[in-house]
Amino acid sequence: MAGQQTTAVPRHDPKVVTALRRFAISITVFNILGYTVLGFEQPWLWPLIALATAYATEIGLELIGARAEHRAPRFTGNGPRGLMEFLLPAHITGLALNMLIYVNDRVLVMMFGVVVAVSAKWILRAPVRGKLRHYMNPSNLGITVILLLFPWASIAPPYHFTEKVDTWVGWLIVAVILISGTVLNAKLTGRMWLIGAWLITFALQAIVRGLLFDTAIPGALGMMTGVAFVLFTNYMVTDPGTTPSKPFPQVAFGAGIALLYGFFMVAHIAYGLFLATATACLIRGLFLWSLHFVDKARKQHEARQRELDEAAAVAASANGSSAAEVPAPGTGSTPTPVGSLPNGAGGRT
Repeated sequence: MAGQQTTAVPRHDPKVVTALRRFAISITVFNILGYTVLGFEQPWLWPLIALATAYATEIGLELIGARAEHRAPRFTGNGPRGLMEFLLPAHITGLALNMLIYVNDRVLVMMFGVVVAVSAKWILRAPVRGKLRHYMNPSNLGITVILLLFPWASIAPPYHFTEKVDTWVGWLIVAVILISGTVLNAKLTGRMWLIGAWLITFALQAIVRGLLFDTAIPGALGMMTGVAFVLFTNYMVTDPGTTPSKPFPQVAFGAGIALLYGFFMVAHIAYGLFLATATACLIRGLFLWSLHFVDKARKQHEARQRELDEAAAVAASANGSSAAEVPAPGTGSTPTPVGSLPNGAGGRT
């Protein structure tokens, strides 16, 4: 029945939920340390505002989607744990966006970015294995939209990740993020092919820019040692919801982001990391839609071909039956002369 609701379907499989939970714990701990020890520049209250905005947007859109699709909301059915697991992506998106963007005291702009990031998961979707899935990295898209719409906005200054600690502590932070992120991606998300292609191609494009465009190669490569780059590599570019899962597509995706970054740098366009990631995600989304339409056209062609074959078979069968009912030449009986018929059988006399 149209008005009958189906039961709530889990949003993610257990392995993805585990990865999201660890991502959420990691970014929460990092935010706490950032505001208490490291020197984050944003106001202390803003992470809470970002979380409240992300939660409200996610729940509101889920209620609308559940009503439109005649199903139960996906955060129901498993109590507080179900609600917590449902909000893990929004939790990560809200904290990541607030941590990586700097909009001075314009809190509404930050909230706008969070709304864009969460809403995009419902609007910008493409068919993947028969289901619609979002293809734009949420927090990266929110940051990119803010940077494009508000030219006075900026990314968070990279120094704020280690502003109030000694040099060796800064290197320790890089090592901890690198090790924990690598273990997480190797065991749960399976995105090591993507990371490898991204890092190798990034280094190559830095060298090529140095050889062809006189870019300082040590400076271009030195960017890879910063906390922001390590965070981006392990927690942004490897988003399991918006990246390919198979090795070769992962390599293409990771290398593509690095090449796009090199292009933006050569073109003297700022914020290349975020623009490159958004562009790569958009290209992947368009590619997924093109595959969908090609597959749909192929299935329609095959269906029409089957119909034509069936019609031809029916016609051939009908023609065969008609031919069987007509006597073959020379096999029928010879007509009897009229004069030899009994009286009255051949007509009037």
